[in-house]
Amino acid sequence: MTTSPPDAGLLQGPLHDRHVALGAKLADFGGWLMPIEYPGGGVLKEHLAVREAVGVFDVSHLGKGVVRGAGAVDFVNDRLTNDLRKVGVGQAQYTLCCDEDSGGVVDDLIAYVRSEDEVFLVPNAANSSQVVGRLQADAPEGIEVQDLHRTLAVLAVQGPRSRELVAALGLPTDHDYMSFAGAQWQGRSVVVCRTGYTGELGFELLPRWEDAGAVWDALVEHGQALGGRPCGLGARDTLRTEMGYPLHGQDLSLEITPVQARATWAVGWAKPRFWGREALLREKEQGARRLLWGLESLDRGIPRSHMAVLHDGAPIGEVTSGTFSPTRRVGIGLALLDRSVGEGDEVTVDVRGRSSRMRVVRPPFVPSRVR
Repeated sequence: MTTSPPDAGLLQGPLHDRHVALGAKLADFGGWLMPIEYPGGGVLKEHLAVREAVGVFDVSHLGKGVVRGAGAVDFVNDRLTNDLRKVGVGQAQYTLCCDEDSGGVVDDLIAYVRSEDEVFLVPNAANSSQVVGRLQADAPEGIEVQDLHRTLAVLAVQGPRSRELVAALGLPTDHDYMSFAGAQWQGRSVVVCRTGYTGELGFELLPRWEDAGAVWDALVEHGQALGGRPCGLGARDTLRTEMGYPLHGQDLSLEITPVQARATWAVGWAKPRFWGREALLREKEQGARRLLWGLESLDRGIPRSHMAVLHDGAPIGEVTSGTFSPTRRVGIGLALLDRSVGEGDEVTVDVRGRSSRMRVVRPPFVPSRVR
């Protein structure tokens, strides 16, 4: 009798062989086999490399899609939550794809305006087909929505020395936060985006799928001289949690709306149309029954997803994301809590049968340095 290995059926990115050669610990992320951490320090050292120098991440599992045709910007703007008319060509915007009926979040993503007639989208890996499929189903004649998942890689270069590293490859680094520029590197096309998911100064490079290996090798080689290192998705998670950035499937979902997750800043309330608008307006006017807060441990407890949160002995919510903060050296988390709870309140979290004291706070847990 033969059995399939645990990673059977998982998709592999363009750098899979390089991660294996580096000895990376691999795991399933949205159906893709991706590196969690590398030998020589693991999540802790990779996290600190990003906060203190520079880290290089392979996030090629992220989805990619494009909307083309006359009026593409208006088409996308009438479906996704944020107001795409607030940014121009060459700029990017964080936005949400919500369910029309419930207002729940199908996915959160970045929209890049290439022209009035072309918008490039980067959704999460697990939800890419959902976002593309919903847009395709609603597209009028003349608008084409195409899945580009395996055509482009995504390499995130994050940290206070990220500009030095990107410049070492001869790529442009002087554009503003949430903007992008096309470039050439050794005859290869690379889009350089001033975006990221760590709270640090950073860039995301989008080379063609087949060119990703050469770009990765150059980044890793030049990064060593700057105190940098390859980083896995374990450090990406601790970094984003310190910033209070939501992760879809935990802090955002079809059951967790932008109002509950305090993501209303990414909703263009004045727009006459977007998916989920009426449901979200009702919830905003009535007041959400629960809201996303930060939790900071007052003892040695570390909150984890799905742990119960109590106030004066009564259940008032649940942890959605939690970890040990390598920067703060304390347990931190995000939690959906009843509206009766406020900033500064002390609560307890059931950490594997033991009550851990925590304070309700507003993220981020460390200052943002994206600019």
